[in-house]
Amino acid sequence: MIVTLTLNPSLDRTIEIGSLTRGAVIRAAAAHLDPGGKGVNVSRALLANRVASCAVIPFGGDQRRQLVDLLASEGIDMITVPVAGPTRSNVTLAEPDGTVTKINEPGTALSAAELDTIADAVLGAATSAGWVVASGSLPPEVPGDISRDHVRVTTADPALPLRSGG
Repeated sequence: MIVTLTLNPSLDRTIEIGSLTRGAVIRAAAAHLDPGGKGVNVSRALLANRVASCAVIPFGGDQRRQLVDLLASEGIDMITVPVAGPTRSNVTLAEPDGTVTKINEPGTALSAAELDTIADAVLGAATSAGWVVASGSLPPEVPGDISRDHVRVTTADPALPLRSGG
């Protein structure tokens, strides 16, 4: 099994339009909503390839149930960690010629206590996992080396070299 961690999950709304004209009222041809965030996308891809995974995601705000319901409807195994701030939303405007314009919200800051609870959830899930994948953007005010610090804390040998991706 693979555990995925998405510290900054999202609700991704894609709106299909004829063309993007700044300042104009544009009628959508279609729209759909998907769960998002890089770690969430990894779990979705793993499921599509019949590889077991467990997504660890913080969720909050009025739209928190939407994210969980979308993931559950796809059959994603998950551990959810309630947080005070709202889950971010992203918007993609898709034109027929393949041009896409993305607008991604920054997300919400996570408190030290929330980060600790998330780390505990990852540790709990990782006891039966072969890999842990932490990927995606970080919420505001979360230090860029957060994953490396948590891995060092939980590694049997803190001197082991670690590889981190972008």
